[in-house]
Amino acid sequence: MIETERLALHPFTPIVAARIADGAPRDPRWAEDYPFDGDQSAARMFLQAGAPAGPWVPYNIEVRASGLVVGGVGFHGAPDEQGTVEIGYGLAESARGNGYASEGAAALVDLALRLGARRVVATLEYDNQPSANVLRRAGFTEQSPLHWTRSA
Repeated sequence: MIETERLALHPFTPIVAARIADGAPRDPRWAEDYPFDGDQSAARMFLQAGAPAGPWVPYNIEVRASGLVVGGVGFHGAPDEQGTVEIGYGLAESARGNGYASEGAAALVDLALRLGARRVVATLEYDNQPSANVLRRAGFTEQSPLHWTRSA
C-alpha cells in the first residue's frame, strides 16, 4: 500500500481485480459511480497478464477520510530496457476536482523513481485538458498534446 496525505493506494489482487472487472457485486466501500469502464479495462488487463505481483501493477485509490474507493492509478507494466514506465489513472466522476488523480499519479511517479525507473510517461486518449492538468500538477512535461513525460 502507498499512503499519501489524503489517499491510500491499494495494489490490485486477483480477487479485487475480478470484482472490479465484473462490476458486481458492488462493494459498500466503492463510490456509487465506481468502477467505471477504465477501471474495468485495467482489471481485465491485470488478470490477462496473469495477475502479476509487485509494485508495477494497478492500484485502487481510496480516500482515507471516507474510506471510499473512487478510482484507480497504476503502471502499465514494469519499466522497459531504457527504464521507461507508463502510468494511467481515472476517477469516478463524483471524485473529480479534488486533486486525487494528481496526488495518486505523483505518488506512483515517486515510487517508480525510487525503484530505479528513469522516465515515467503518460498518454492521453484525446486532448483532455483536465487530464493534462493532472499531469502538470504531478510534474510531467508535455511532449505533444497526447504524450507527457517526467524524468528522474
